[in-house]
Amino acid sequence: MALELRKRVFELLAAKPDQKYKAREIASWICDTYPAEAQEKLVNSTFIQDQTALINQLVAEIGANRPNWEKRYPELRSTETRPRQFYWTQKTEHDEVVEAEASTRTAPESEKPVPGEHSLYPSAINFLSSEYGVKAFRIDERKSSNAGSSGSNRWLYPDIVGLQSLAQGLNAEVAEAIRASSDRKVKLWSVEVKVLLNRSNVREAYYQSVSNSSWANLGYLAATEIEGAGTLDELRILFGMHGIGLIKLDPENPSEGEILIPARERLEVEWAMCSRLANENPDFRTFIKKVRHFFQTGDL
Repeated sequence: MALELRKRVFELLAAKPDQKYKAREIASWICDTYPAEAQEKLVNSTFIQDQTALINQLVAEIGANRPNWEKRYPELRSTETRPRQFYWTQKTEHDEVVEAEASTRTAPESEKPVPGEHSLYPSAINFLSSEYGVKAFRIDERKSSNAGSSGSNRWLYPDIVGLQSLAQGLNAEVAEAIRASSDRKVKLWSVEVKVLLNRSNVREAYYQSVSNSSWANLGYLAATEIEGAGTLDELRILFGMHGIGLIKLDPENPSEGEILIPARERLEVEWAMCSRLANENPDFRTFIKKVRHFFQTGDL
């Protein structure tokens, strides 16, 4: 019996809704579960010589067919980042975002727990520190005074801010020369954190980052999952217009996170906006004190 790839892929995914599989895991499952069909494909091929080559071929075919399958079968979803993962769900993309942004979610025993947004802040701070030497801090918008009218502080504060010394890692004499000069000594970072980005929330999340990062040298949107065909392309288009970068977080191994789209740097800090933020939020005020301390002493 000939191997019907789409049928077998959907069989596995539909049997375990919302569980994510890499293409190689799916290919291995097909070969293990339907050895006769796999063997027939191997025998009938002029270029597939062994089981390893067969799995590689199935992986390639799954990837090549993905765009067409996703157009025809909305229940099939995939992540945008590498390695790409496939899953089957009856949920709308909006429902996925709502579920992901809940503070906690109980996952099936076979799945890893899905963290809430607040639990990702330490991971993001760890990533910025370990990979880029950024001294990062959490900004709790709930502490804001809300002195303005209702809604005046919406999209005003990022989740995380950071301070990066431009002298870090340089020769001590060079670092001292930079501190004594009038050259720029620091970069200020702003990061908005989301659990999940997909087509239902990507534009809103991005423009939230645009709004609350307008004061910083570097603005980023960070997420653990980026799902749905076209989501990453949409983020690249938005980056071209606004310059906010993209970070892929890894909650289990923060140092394994990566910057997928580097932010476009602004050379000047918007100090007037910093003043407004500091006036209304004690966390941001503390951050600005750290910045002042750095300018005065050179110490992070």
